[in-house]
Amino acid sequence: MADYPAAQPHGPIEKLLDDVYWVQGSIRMGPGMRINRNMVLVRQDGEITVLNPVRLDEATEAELEKLGTVKDAVRLGYFHGMDDRYYVEQLGAKLWCQDGSSHHPEPIPDVIMDGATQLPIADATLFVFRKATHPECAVLLPRDGGLLVTCDSVQHHVGTPMCSIIAKLVLRAMGFVKPMNIGPPWRKIMTPEGGSLRPDFERLLELDFDQAVGAHGTVCRTGAKAALRTSVERVFG
Repeated sequence: MADYPAAQPHGPIEKLLDDVYWVQGSIRMGPGMRINRNMVLVRQDGEITVLNPVRLDEATEAELEKLGTVKDAVRLGYFHGMDDRYYVEQLGAKLWCQDGSSHHPEPIPDVIMDGATQLPIADATLFVFRKATHPECAVLLPRDGGLLVTCDSVQHHVGTPMCSIIAKLVLRAMGFVKPMNIGPPWRKIMTPEGGSLRPDFERLLELDFDQAVGAHGTVCRTGAKAALRTSVERVFG
């Protein structure tokens, strides 16, 4: 297993909602630069669907196995996927991602997702960013007021846990540390020339959710939709 990216420092598996869990992990971006990186686990009939996969250390992976059998791994963001191959080859997960999600070309996906895809979570809805230059999506779980799971598009940074000192300074300087923030570099890369991502975010705001968790940042426990609406107005005017 030496050719897989090693497990990075992370916290425990924590409960978000009934049968929904999350892990706050991290990733080293460069010398002195470590930022947080999150994944969400959804359990259904003893089987686990992993959203934004993050490799765990041996002890925490054993806790995951007690929670249920990993059956599916869902890549929500174009720039994520470094641990997908580990989940597919070592834990037997089926990989789901959008067409063209090739920043991490391996493994080959088992399911190509689009706006009509029924996810392996019975009550979940897949949201696809239609205007973005690269594939990006989100998942809505209509539980406890609605939980929105994003990747890089929306990041709830009200603190900088698991981040190095240098990363904390850089994230603040780049404008990341805001509630339900639209990731600044992500927006720049994903916006088509002469276009806007505002129509996608207006569609996203049509969904019903009060909580949210992205692949970076922390969990927004309440008021997520209102905070995102504020961010949309601030970013797009």
